[in-house]
Amino acid sequence: MKISNWMQAISYCQEKQHPFVLATVIEHKGSVPRDSGAKMVITQDQTFDTIGGGNLEYMVTRSAQTMLLANNTAIKVEEYPLSAKLAQCCGGFAKVLLESHQIQTQQIAVFGSGHVANELLPILQRLPVRIHWIDERSDLFPATMQANVNIIATDCPVSELKLLPANTLVLIMTHNHQLDFDLVKTALKRDDIQYVGMIGSQTKAKRFRYKLKQRELSDVQINKLVSPVGELSVPGKTPIEVAISMAAQITQLLHQSKQQSTDTDTEEYIQEDTHA
Repeated sequence: MKISNWMQAISYCQEKQHPFVLATVIEHKGSVPRDSGAKMVITQDQTFDTIGGGNLEYMVTRSAQTMLLANNTAIKVEEYPLSAKLAQCCGGFAKVLLESHQIQTQQIAVFGSGHVANELLPILQRLPVRIHWIDERSDLFPATMQANVNIIATDCPVSELKLLPANTLVLIMTHNHQLDFDLVKTALKRDDIQYVGMIGSQTKAKRFRYKLKQRELSDVQINKLVSPVGELSVPGKTPIEVAISMAAQITQLLHQSKQQSTDTDTEEYIQEDTHA
């Protein structure tokens, strides 16, 4: 995709899950490279569009990339007297608004590419999530998926699980019960993963919990396992019905996480206001 303006750049960054800063000239006086309203998009290693080039754009880019390193959403305004501060001969003045956009997308890892997974992924990919779809059998993956789905064909799915970001939602539904167990055990041992869902019957889940206890996992770790997985109020056992029940449960988790984040932000705001 060839990006020719800042609007396309924002769409590109959102699609690819790249954090970015939108820089906007909000005030200008005298002679400046570009007037108020000029915009550009800055990522950690690229820039798109322009607010005029030269030292002004260089300094704005440096400031934007410093904001990105802080890894939080922020807004600030900076003033640039072009002749005194930036040694640009045009000699005017520019005020630039910098808006940092961090992409904090929930990660989901799906292990297995069987019938249920192939019904589930077309649903999950339409949610505001980043998906890692992992299996040993590369021939079972579809030819194309949306940009938020990262297909990983590997001989060692357990190694991929160890590399997942913190707080990833893990769904396990491979063709191999021993692989399922190894994945479950590895996921439960990670303190930074709180949801581990496994497809299967109550008998399979009971057997797995017994074996996990024998492997000296704690009750707290074992209780993170959700199996049978899915919203059990959704009836049916066909692949699409099971996939719908799993998608329903994931959707509930996403909204719970969003509400918890909102409650935390509200609490922090109240504390700050109380101490102001």
